[in-house]
Amino acid sequence: MSRRRVGFGVALVAASVVLAGCQAAPEKGDGGDASAGCVRMVTNSGGLEDRSFNQSSWEGLQQAEEELGVEAEAIVSTSETDLAPNVEQAVQSGCGLVVTVGWELADPTLEQAAANPDVAFAIVDESVEAPNVKPVVFDTAQAAYLAGYLAAGVTRTGVVATFGGGNQPPVTLFMDGFVDGVAKYNEVHGTSVRALGWDKASQDGAFTGDFEDVNKGKTLAEGFIDQGADVILPVAGQVGEGAAAAALERDGVSIVWVDSDGYESLPADFRPVILTSVLKNTQDAMVTIVGDVQDDAFTADPYVGTLENAGVEIAPYHDLASLVTPELDGEIEGLRQAIIAGEIVVESPSAP
Repeated sequence: MSRRRVGFGVALVAASVVLAGCQAAPEKGDGGDASAGCVRMVTNSGGLEDRSFNQSSWEGLQQAEEELGVEAEAIVSTSETDLAPNVEQAVQSGCGLVVTVGWELADPTLEQAAANPDVAFAIVDESVEAPNVKPVVFDTAQAAYLAGYLAAGVTRTGVVATFGGGNQPPVTLFMDGFVDGVAKYNEVHGTSVRALGWDKASQDGAFTGDFEDVNKGKTLAEGFIDQGADVILPVAGQVGEGAAAAALERDGVSIVWVDSDGYESLPADFRPVILTSVLKNTQDAMVTIVGDVQDDAFTADPYVGTLENAGVEIAPYHDLASLVTPELDGEIEGLRQAIIAGEIVVESPSAP
């Protein structure tokens, strides 16, 4: 299918946010040339400041504003019923690129992409197939493998844990990598560190059932701590803050954050318990995609973030660097290079 890309302009306009229901969608075709030079992003129901991929995607588009001179606007979904209307509103703006975030937006994205073949779409953290939709996905198992090895190397109790917000591939991909990293540490060092909360073989484990109820995260984390866990990886968006709160109340417990560097994105009160974070470099992916649309070089080929292309990584150890010996840090760097070279393949049924 041939596609014509709506060109971006060069005038820099301040970024803005539209709350679902606060602005009526324009009639079809109202945007036209008046809305050229812009990109619209639709969040999932986690909201814009989720300290996860909504927030990092938005930060990437703000960076594209500064570097490439486009006008970016976020349309914030507050419930599941907002999702499809918000994607339609984004399309009706007349912008050349629509970015949607999260698996919940897959169906609305595909529907609008089929109806609007001249618009470029990018969907973050979900794989869909359409000639004008670019999946932006991350092999987070690679970086989570390093985090699992790190957790096994610093635990004083011999017990670590992980839990998710829901049993979904973008979540369980982290969990697969994490437990495999723990297993690798045990193999190398002849130890028997246990990883609670996830059984890779059965692809089942501990989940809170949502990504917003912080109290659920705290309760689940407290249960793991009571079983001896002193390093916990929550893969649950805002719910993970509950795990960080539980760690603050117990001596010697630390957290591995996900998506963004939790040391920077979470409230400063949590900094003493952030061991590291499994990062997705969504920001650079957004800038690249905007540039591709500008240059008429957009394709539907997936962007897959890996250790090799710096799309995934683990964050610095910050305040807890003293827990990581030079020897352990060197082992983690060796594993990073082995994964990049293909000598170690981190496998997961959820891999992109």
